[in-house]
Amino acid sequence: MNAPTDRDLILRARRGDAEAYGDLVARHQTSVFNVCYRILHNRADAEDLAQETFIRALDRLHTFDLEREFSPWIRRVAANLCLNHIESHKPSAPLDEERDEDKTQGPSEQVEVRERSEQIRSALASLPPHYRLVVELRHYQELSYDEIASELNIPLSDVKSHLFRARKLLAEKLHAPD
Repeated sequence: MNAPTDRDLILRARRGDAEAYGDLVARHQTSVFNVCYRILHNRADAEDLAQETFIRALDRLHTFDLEREFSPWIRRVAANLCLNHIESHKPSAPLDEERDEDKTQGPSEQVEVRERSEQIRSALASLPPHYRLVVELRHYQELSYDEIASELNIPLSDVKSHLFRARKLLAEKLHAPD
């Protein structure tokens, strides 16, 4: 027997079939968590917001257009929740000292690398959320421009524009005199 499609599961969930919605969650939970984690850089927050994504989606399942794919829709719900979370909490990314550490460098060089990495993280955290998100997806998650446009459901021209402006802001912040 073939596995039910997302559309079949959505129709059943709309009729109150909790097991069908559970199957949808199981099918998409990894991609939703990945979106949340890529945006938030915090496992606990990503888990919380992934769970919140599915709660919100269930409440709004009746508005979902069955002619569209469910996966991009649920990932967009997740991205919006994460952007709202960033906006309301203004978190700073935790230091990733392991990545910054180079065993071949002396202590003073290691300190310089850590300080520069902190400057970059601070500059990234100060960007508007939509700029920070495209920088994250492009440079840290290595998504193509087309993948970012699809993931965020925005035109390709907006992705390019956001990246250009984000890079310009970062350059200004990183090269500003102290």
